[in-house]
Formats: sequence, structure tokens, C-alpha cells
Amino acid sequence: MQTDGQLAVTLPRFASERHARSLVDDSRPAIRSWRLKHAKNIEPRLDGERVGQSHVLKFIPSETAKTTVRLHELTIEVSLAATAQPTDVSVQKQVHTYVMKALQKEARAYLPRRLRYLADQYGFRYEKVRFGTPKGRWGSCSSSGTISLNVSLMALEPALIDYVLTHELCHTKHMNHSSDFWKSVETFMPNYKALRKQLKTIQPTISV
Repeated sequence: MQTDGQLAVTLPRFASERHARSLVDDSRPAIRSWRLKHAKNIEPRLDGERVGQSHVLKFIPSETAKTTVRLHELTIEVSLAATAQPTDVSVQKQVHTYVMKALQKEARAYLPRRLRYLADQYGFRYEKVRFGTPKGRWGSCSSSGTISLNVSLMALEPALIDYVLTHELCHTKHMNHSSDFWKSVETFMPNYKALRKQLKTIQPTISV
């Protein structure tokens, strides 16, 4: 991994491209960990920005000495202190807290219903759904049939959300990433390779 965040693979002169791809696939957990640890220059969230699928961020100038944030219906309202700027680190940290609250609210309202719909459509069964904010994965499925989902999924486009849900549903029958597992995913999402490639460029976390 280079300092600019780009991935570079160094191999012997006669090594094949297939070997390079295999090396990258085997190293993905370490790559994700490095990128999360060294992430920087995150763009601040500004007035009018959409959060998740249905929330909007709104900065409201005030004459108060302290910035306050609240989640009101589908709006994250930031009452900005007279001496503060939206891009201040302290302000952005407060905003981040409420961004996560909004995503969690959306996740609990939408993901269980969508997961149930896809399971019924595709003929899958699972035990229950859990939510969290793991930094290393979008979702997981236990051997007991519990599907865990990252609330940050709500920041993705709907097609990617469906890919993750379908991926985890397929794990209820295949607890691995064997060829049978990927055939199962492809049965329900023929374009899964493009979605998977797109998802790999996005970190499964919401940075401040």
C-alpha cells in the first residue's frame, strides 16, 4: 500500500497476473485494516447533504455559545454557535454522532423488511437480525442463522444493499466462499461481480 492510499503489487518478473490477483484477495483483511488506520483528509459534511437514504443535514446559524445537534424527523439539525464553523473538527464530531443515529434509525426500519422480502423471494430461512458498526465488514451470517448487518449499509445505493443482503442469505446455505456459494449468489444477482467490485472500493464504516 502506497502513502497515497493506492495499492501496488510487486512481483517477480515472470509472475502471472492470476498470481497477483490471488495475492491481493488473500491480503484483503490486512489491506482494509491499513486503509482504515491511515484514512485522512475526510471531506466534512455540509449543509444540505443527504445522510443515508432519507435524512438531510441542516446547519442553522444561532447566537448561542455552544453548538447543539438534534435528530428531528428526517433532518439532522445543527444549531451552529456564533463563533463556530461547520467544518470545525468539534462540530463535525457532533455531526458524526447524529449521522450514526440517523443511519441506525433507517437500518432498523428498512433492513429487516428488505431482508425478509428477499428471503421470501429466494426461498431462504434465517433466525434473526442484529445490527452493529463493525469497521471490517458490511455483514455476516453465523452458523446458527443469525445475520448481522452494519448500519452503514444505509449510506450505500439500494443495489449494493441488496447485494450484501443476498450475500448473507446465501451464507445460510453455504458457510464459506466456495464455488457453490458464488453460483448461489449469481443465481439471484446475475450482475453480482460488478456490484462486488464496486463495494470493494467503499470502506464499511462512516468516518468523521
